[in-house]
Order: sequence, then structure tokens, then C-alpha cells
Amino acid sequence: MSTSPPSAGSLRRVGHKGANHIVPGNTLESFQAAVAAGVDMIEFDVLSEHPDGSGRLLLAHDYHDLGVREAVTIEQALEHLTGDAYAGITFDVDVKIPGYGARVVHALREAGVIERSLVSSMYLHDLDAMRALEPQLRLGWSVPRVKRDYTEAALTAVPALAMLAGFRLLLPARVKRVLERGRVNAIMAHWRVVTAALAGAVTDAGGELYVWTVDDPALVRRLATLGVAGIISNDPRIFAGSM
Repeated sequence: MSTSPPSAGSLRRVGHKGANHIVPGNTLESFQAAVAAGVDMIEFDVLSEHPDGSGRLLLAHDYHDLGVREAVTIEQALEHLTGDAYAGITFDVDVKIPGYGARVVHALREAGVIERSLVSSMYLHDLDAMRALEPQLRLGWSVPRVKRDYTEAALTAVPALAMLAGFRLLLPARVKRVLERGRVNAIMAHWRVVTAALAGAVTDAGGELYVWTVDDPALVRRLATLGVAGIISNDPRIFAGSM
């Protein structure tokens, strides 16, 4: 099993859904905007057409997205992303729900991008199944398991922040165990749960820490001092003045 990062060097600039604040995300146009902004990696979401995992595999964050616009298929996206304009760019393929991970692995194989891809999910058992199918595929565990940022809504902010305080204390030891057992190669953590203790635990276990979703240049600078591997942003233009 390969556990090496795709490249060594400086912090990786990752475009969330491409460049979601420049052009609506999970689209070919958003990917183009991300490259123009100088990203090293493009993150995009993959969702099955139907909740049971059947149907086409589409680029969408949730089923509301599918009702708003015509989505790109994973095959169309990968054909586009293997073009010359994306030479040297790696991918964070975020599998939103369980049930179709094997099909995502097959699509990455068919496109010849296994070595350029990091597949992430909030569901460890789904990542385990993909590891069994493709031992060379790099995997990232997304934490915490949430559908949206509950700290942004007035009614849910206080309880959400209280829960996160306890979660932050327990997380370093938990992710270190998962990494040391070889279940994943990276941790994809919301910025609110990232601490020096978490960054140290990930590094000690030989993993990489990616932080989502960061749109504040000052926060980029603070996270960079912790030695994280990459920062995921809706507006990758912020990296130019932050790093």
C-alpha cells in the first residue's frame, strides 16, 4: 500500500468544488477558474443519481444541487480533467454517501488517474471497501461527519460549538489510531476542529492533514504555521496574498 504524498514541498492550495466563489462549483468552468487561480489540487463532489447508490455518478454536493442544474457526470469531469490544461494537478474526489465507492474507483481506473487522486469520505467503512478494491488509492477521512456547518446558524451555533469542544479533545488520538492502522492516508478536517494537537498527531502517524473550507486569508496563515498539508478554499485567489 502506498502511503506517500503525491509530492513534497509547500502547502497545497486546493480549490473547493473547483473555485466555488468564482464560478458555481462542481462544473468544468469552475475547474478552469481554479487552475487560473493557481491551485495544486481540485476537490469535487461525487453523488449517485439516486440515494440508493444507483443511476449515474454526478458532480454534486447534495440532492438539492441536482434539482437546481444539470450536473456533469464523473466520466465527463475526468475526461476534462485529464486534458493538458490540468497537467500536474491532483484531485480530491469527495464521495458524499456510501453505496457507490466501487464505481468511483472504477471510473478513476478507466481515466488513468488513480495515482493523481485522493478519495475522501466521512464514512470509514466505505473507505475500507475502496482500499480493498484498489490498495494503491490514497484515501482521506473527512471529520466531523456533518451535512452542513451548524455553527453558522443562530439556532444551532451554541450547541454545535459546545459539541465541537469535546470533539476536538478526542480527535487527535482517534485519527492517529486510524492512520497507524493504514486505513487512510490523510485526514480532511473542518477548520474548527483543527488544533496543534491534531496536526501533531497526524504528522506523528505519517499522515497528511487537509483543512476545509477556509476562505479567510488570516486563517490560511494561522493554519500554515501548524504544518498542515493542504488548505481547501472556495476562493483560491486568497492564497496569493496569504502564503
